Amino acid sequence: MSKRKSPITALSLIALALVLCLVPVLFGIIVFGVPAQAERTFGPPDISLDTSQRVRLSAYLLWRSEDLTSPANPLGEPKPFKIQLGETLPSIAKRLQDESLINSPNAFISYLQYAGMDTTIQAGEYEFSPSMTPLEIAHQMQDATPKEVTFTILKGWRLEEVAATLPTTGLTITPDAFMEAVSTVPESHPYLQAIPPQGTLEGFLLPDSYNVPRDLTIDQMINYILDNFGIQVTFDMREGFERQRLNIFEAVTLASIVEREAVTEDEMPLIASVFLNRLAISMKLEADSTVQYALGFNQEQNSWWTNPLTTQHLQFDSAYNTYRYPGLPPGPIANPGLTALRAVAFPARSPYYYFRATCDDSGEHVFAETFEEHLMNACPEDK
Repeated sequence: MSKRKSPITALSLIALALVLCLVPVLFGIIVFGVPAQAERTFGPPDISLDTSQRVRLSAYLLWRSEDLTSPANPLGEPKPFKIQLGETLPSIAKRLQDESLINSPNAFISYLQYAGMDTTIQAGEYEFSPSMTPLEIAHQMQDATPKEVTFTILKGWRLEEVAATLPTTGLTITPDAFMEAVSTVPESHPYLQAIPPQGTLEGFLLPDSYNVPRDLTIDQMINYILDNFGIQVTFDMREGFERQRLNIFEAVTLASIVEREAVTEDEMPLIASVFLNRLAISMKLEADSTVQYALGFNQEQNSWWTNPLTTQHLQFDSAYNTYRYPGLPPGPIANPGLTALRAVAFPARSPYYYFRATCDDSGEHVFAETFEEHLMNACPEDK
């Protein structure tokens, strides 16, 4: 007679069978389900991770999801944050926590390892805000390129020289796009109405250092610079131009000549007085800088400003050549700075009609009232 199996043994066998069936299911959930859920939340993992690393990091990130997807302080203000060259990831994460930019350094580090961004952090200066999520901070640390760049226009540059600097500024504006834009006078600024038809913005791009967004458009750039001109060239200065019987276009034209002729800014009011004295009696200005502008780019010298000028250069036929044609040239020859503009608005009072460089290579000038005095001021080798 056979013995009957114990009910407990049978149940144990059934339970064991169920466990054996569930193990592959649980294994699949862990190996495939957890990483899949993490990928939906945090993006794809780094391809260099092996299965165990991917599962471990995925599970940890899901567990600490709140620390990664929520900002440390939604109302926090931006603050500068500098990452030193060679600084370790734990050091960076710890300082981020100290600055109240993230809540969990471990979760932050794990996300960077998961995404493969732990080895691509760039040293540099950043601006982070507690209102950013740690995920956003992590991604921003991959690019130290500043959002703003400094674009500088030097005193006495002509438009082509400004355009030539653009490829190294960090802006996306090309030299060709710039030259096309400045060849048209916008209607947005009333003071530009004095520019004659077919005129350009030569002379009205006020030399300065401009902090501008890297993605600035050409139209935004031009308006930004023209706004600065409108602010810096004050009402008093414009009244000064009128006292010299110059409209703003004529004043900028004369200031551009003063800018190019003067070496030291202290002499600008006196040089401006010489040119104004000449204009008052319809005497030719005879400014070398206007000839240089007319000649254009000198391939041999790799410069827009040919130097020295020869007697043949002074005969170059151009309306800009003030040795050949009286009065002001058709327009500015460069972009003058504020000191040159003020010199035209508030010139020195002088009896002078001539000036020439001193013989000591100081860059200063000696002034004369008559042509005879002017000849006597020549250096010995020129007499």
